[in-house]
Amino acid sequence: MWRVPAPTRTAAWTYERCIRGVQNEDLRDRLDATSPDIVAAADGFQTAAQNGTIGTFPGAANVGYVTGGELSWVYKNRFVRASSPGRVVYDEIMTAAVYGRCPMCGHRQVASLDHYLPKASFPALCVAPANLIPACSDCNKQKLDAIPANASEVMLHPYFDDVEGQPWLVAEVGQTIPPSFQFSVGAPAAWPHVLAARVTHQFKTLHLGNLYASQAAVELVNIRQALAEVFAAGGAAEVAAHLNQAANSRRAARVNSWQTAMYTAIAASQWFCSGGFA
Repeated sequence: MWRVPAPTRTAAWTYERCIRGVQNEDLRDRLDATSPDIVAAADGFQTAAQNGTIGTFPGAANVGYVTGGELSWVYKNRFVRASSPGRVVYDEIMTAAVYGRCPMCGHRQVASLDHYLPKASFPALCVAPANLIPACSDCNKQKLDAIPANASEVMLHPYFDDVEGQPWLVAEVGQTIPPSFQFSVGAPAAWPHVLAARVTHQFKTLHLGNLYASQAAVELVNIRQALAEVFAAGGAAEVAAHLNQAANSRRAARVNSWQTAMYTAIAASQWFCSGGFA
């Protein structure tokens, strides 16, 4: 769950660029007349996102003088399609993701744009940059077009929500052969209840626990030989020191990466440091 710089293009600029040059005169006139509704919806959405009130943001099947289907056409043909007039904004949003990583899982590569609020229910936000998020294919599919039923089901918005200031991702080591890992949300005591519920909801919806556990298992295979050598040279205490150093290094890069949580957990496990990794 990474922060991403918010798009610099406004909804007004993006929409005007998308509808410029539409050949169907009737459709072009109606799209142009609907521009104030599009801008108002985008402004209202951004305010709601910043205030944490997206759960009550109203949707509508049609907007102004056009239908939801016509706005979906604008998105597909005037924004996404290569060489379309709005493609410049699409490309800017796609390349804004840090290291090209999906901000929702923080792991997989960005593959497409996701509508934070689905375009089927919120067509006015079809090409609103603040409603478009770079995402990996898996997160895009798992999120689907779900509309939050309450404040606790509002997904984190990578442009407006920041949960990286304090550690919340926790890992536990299972004393199995080979060792297993379980990841969960350990919300800081200072967090509001709703924020903790939102993070937990997103963690479960996107199946991040399974994703991180799988990656941790692969990481363990890669470091097992090195740990065995450290153990042979200095025993459990030396292994713990080695792992703590690794955890600190990863924490400096990202407080809530699965790597940080994994190394923190194994460094604190006496069982693991005493040879459980073997």
